[in-house]
Amino acid sequence: MPGMRDVARKMFLIARRRKTVAQTTQPAPTRTMQAHKSSVWAVAFFKDGRRVVTGSDDKTLRIWDMEKEELVGGPFEGHSDWVKSVAVSPDDRRIASGGLDHAIIIWDVESRQKVCSPLVKHTDKVWSVCFSPDGKKLASGSGDKTVIVWDAGTGAVLLTLLGHQDAVWSVAFSPDGLKLASGSCDHTIRVWRTDRTEQLLKIDDAAQQDWVQSVVWSPDGQQLVSASADTTVKFWNSLNGCQIGQPCTGHTLLISSLVISSDGCFIATASNDMTVRLWSTKSHQQIGQALKHTSWVSCLAISPNGELLVSGDRKGKVRLWSIENTLYTAFGLDSSYDFFFAHRSKGKLGRMLYVEALSAAEKVIELNPSSYLGYELQHAALHGAQRYDSAYESFKIMLNKLDNTTDAQMQKLRQKYISASKVTEATVRQAIHAHLENAPLRLINTFAGRLCDKDAQTDAFMKSTEYKKLLSSSVMHGPLQMEPIKESVAKYFSWVMLSHRWERKEPLLRNIRNKAIYELDPVGTVVKLQRFCEVARDAGYLWAWSDTCCIDQNNNAEVQRSVNSMFVWYRHSKLTIIYLSDVPPSSTSGALANSTWNTRGWTVQEFLAPSIVLFYQADWSLYLGVCSRNHKESVAIMQELEHATGIDARSLVTFHPGVTGAREKLQWASSRVTTLQEDIAYSLFGIFDIHLPVIYGETKQNALGRLLQAVVAKSGDITALDWVGQSSNFNSCLPADIFSYKASPCKPPTLSEDEMQRLATALRNTVAVESALKLYTLLENLSAPRFANSRLQLPCIAFPLTEIRRRPGEDRDKCFTYDVKADGLQDLVITTEDKRIQMSPARPTRQSFLLVRPWNRYDLELPEFTDEAQGVGYLPNGPSSLSDNSFGWSLSDHKAADSQTHMREFRMLVHLGQPFGALLLAQQRGGEYKRIASDQNIIARVRDMASVDDMMDVRTLEIL
Repeated sequence: MPGMRDVARKMFLIARRRKTVAQTTQPAPTRTMQAHKSSVWAVAFFKDGRRVVTGSDDKTLRIWDMEKEELVGGPFEGHSDWVKSVAVSPDDRRIASGGLDHAIIIWDVESRQKVCSPLVKHTDKVWSVCFSPDGKKLASGSGDKTVIVWDAGTGAVLLTLLGHQDAVWSVAFSPDGLKLASGSCDHTIRVWRTDRTEQLLKIDDAAQQDWVQSVVWSPDGQQLVSASADTTVKFWNSLNGCQIGQPCTGHTLLISSLVISSDGCFIATASNDMTVRLWSTKSHQQIGQALKHTSWVSCLAISPNGELLVSGDRKGKVRLWSIENTLYTAFGLDSSYDFFFAHRSKGKLGRMLYVEALSAAEKVIELNPSSYLGYELQHAALHGAQRYDSAYESFKIMLNKLDNTTDAQMQKLRQKYISASKVTEATVRQAIHAHLENAPLRLINTFAGRLCDKDAQTDAFMKSTEYKKLLSSSVMHGPLQMEPIKESVAKYFSWVMLSHRWERKEPLLRNIRNKAIYELDPVGTVVKLQRFCEVARDAGYLWAWSDTCCIDQNNNAEVQRSVNSMFVWYRHSKLTIIYLSDVPPSSTSGALANSTWNTRGWTVQEFLAPSIVLFYQADWSLYLGVCSRNHKESVAIMQELEHATGIDARSLVTFHPGVTGAREKLQWASSRVTTLQEDIAYSLFGIFDIHLPVIYGETKQNALGRLLQAVVAKSGDITALDWVGQSSNFNSCLPADIFSYKASPCKPPTLSEDEMQRLATALRNTVAVESALKLYTLLENLSAPRFANSRLQLPCIAFPLTEIRRRPGEDRDKCFTYDVKADGLQDLVITTEDKRIQMSPARPTRQSFLLVRPWNRYDLELPEFTDEAQGVGYLPNGPSSLSDNSFGWSLSDHKAADSQTHMREFRMLVHLGQPFGALLLAQQRGGEYKRIASDQNIIARVRDMASVDDMMDVRTLEIL
């Protein structure tokens, strides 16, 4: 049966071909206009393919809309004799015209005025003008035997080319603008450089019996085509001047004009025999029948897209011809004319008419199935129509056709295509690798419902329409830039994260591995996973992640990597869906604040990290019915979340991870709980941008201690020491529980600049400059806090205790209140659970006690540490930074004045005189200290800020 079908198809094609070849219908113009009252000597298309400019022996130029048959510009009047040549600049803004009055005029299209005075260097008639491809130069040929190259902007003469022995009838720039060809009545064609007066080539054919009327370049610059008064058209090698093939013959009188299509498939000629003829540049044979005028045809032009031809005659008429219709009637499905359909397809591609281009490409394939060309055009049309899968298949067939050829040029073309595809594949894989560095280890395909690791995701992309689009684009336009590849990769691999409260019997990795989640029984928490993936899929996302089943809980290395990367995964997600299982449908404002989700430790980073979040209620409807693309843009929802969490709205919307503002971030987490005690610390790794080992089984105090130690060591920020409650076994300066940060941080009072200046000036009158400068130098030279191996090196100002008295009548089973005296400090009261021995001058003890002021450079307007080896990474936007200085003063503003007045030292004394949060320390046998925890902040104050000697005990203590 297949053989019978093939025979029938061949018989059909033969019959159809014979019928088409036998057609004798005379092609007719689509438009005929009376453009001028007398001869039209010159015509040129604008880039839009609708407008043409004509020049006539009535001494004028006119612009016509050929589709509407309307005059849209002109008449342009300025020549005193016939206009013999016109040219349109590449940007369509100017027209050049040459005439028998020896003049060249450059016109502004919009204003219809002359750009400059007429160019009159020629001493005889100007027969030809043309613009260079970049529009910066203009060339002209004249009866005075010269070629002149002009500056198209100023009209200045750049070159005068001498060598012809008779009138120059035609000039043409090469496609790259580096060469200029001229044809002359001396029977020669000459090729010149355009940057200096150098002749590169002279074509002087003894068989050429008459003058060269017209000359053009092939689009690739490899050939020259000339038309002579002897009625022939000849093709020449533009490098060596050798004739190529046989001439085109058929005209019976002088050929007045010659043009070539933009793709180089065919040429058109106009003649005094009252015809226009089309010729194949491949076979040099006439295509179809001649196009007839009723008088001599003096000029013609082809539209830039190669679909229209316009011709002008001696009666002032202009005719518009459809090249497509003209050629189609000539040969139909004759296989030797597959180039016509190729030309048609290219023309449609240029106009982005991809359906028509595809149809023509398929005819090329039908006529010449062994050629690569039809598949190349088919690929281009399918690519333009965004049918990338089919385009990819065409591309593979095209490579196969090229693989079977022995032609060196075709093999070179194949190598070009293969190189482009290999470069694209390598670049794509590089972009995927970079993108997936910040992606979860595995994701669920929301369409297939299956888990995929990164290799499987990459393989899926390499088979996807998106990849075929990139490959097709690289074939069409050359190697792609990295940016569009990154955009395509980022779009394809966008993922959605789930934030939720874990429930009993969540589906784990082992429950869904090698299974499609949509095929699982929709019971219990499986329904939540299925609905989450469906919502992500319906939002247009291919990939989704849930912590329940996308992490191998039995793989310690994977768990550790996941914990340290989870913030980044949420950060780079395209969307985070927050599922509130305990918020019923149609809930009112407040339900989110009361949700259990809002009490869990891990959920803090899950809504701070992502840029886009959506809250869903128990039935998977949007919370409060807010249908925006991002609930972080909902004022109502963010206000509710702000009130419920204590996190300011700005941080909720645009949170930046890091150790800056550590005390505030710890307070955010202080009311959160986790199922595993260690997780309260692990859930904060991403918020502080800290990477630490995950050691499940360690104590809560150890996990929190390791985190806080890393925060202080990395930042030098001692605000993490500001807490009330019980001390940690990890280090006594750290709390045993995150709850200890619930209390508001201890903040010194804010002084106005006027008050600061008043107090500093008063101290200057009572305190010796030397004493203030000494204390300033001591503090300035302190190192940053260091924290390692559970030991804190704390720079501070120490105040030794002189008396500790417990108040009588205290409940000794709970807490104790002590009246405390210290050198240089006002008396104060401390409440603690620790039972301390009492001391006084009359009852001294071996153990010494200190109240210390932890040293904070920023509070005292000192510059930041510059020794990077200290590991202090201050960030400029934190609450402790100079940029947020509540005193309105910076060191640089006063440095010059300080050298004379020492005001910075006295300003420092004012700061030291304000109340501060103190730590109570007890010395140990080895000389180290331990902090004695208090149930309330210990607020201390120096007895007299003018007593500088009381603040001179500056040291760095080691605290266990």
